[in-house]
Amino acid sequence: MECIYVPQDKLLTIKIAEEIDENVVKKLRRKIDNEITRFMPRKVIFDFSNVSFMDSAGIGMLLGRYKVIRMLGGNLELCHVNKQIEKIFEISGILKIIPLIKDNEIYEYGGKNVGNI
Repeated sequence: MECIYVPQDKLLTIKIAEEIDENVVKKLRRKIDNEITRFMPRKVIFDFSNVSFMDSAGIGMLLGRYKVIRMLGGNLELCHVNKQIEKIFEISGILKIIPLIKDNEIYEYGGKNVGNI
């Protein structure tokens, strides 16, 4: 997992670099919560460009992070989601509450894709 924080935008991008299943969710949740608490961002973007698989434990982890971020007054968005995982998001209904940023809506900061245009 890689985190990029842009202080002037209060934007935290979390690039997940592994499959998201019940074996890694607990560790991933702890790391993400630590970064959210550390930076207190206004916007968090989960970058799924290196995620090839996700199960229902990943949906639960995302919903939990969504609630934490919203309680802190922030927003959560998703980007670089492959078709398989996007289908999981559609079926679960998660895209009704967490927006998906399309690739053409992403801008770069310091060579890293970090948010909406």
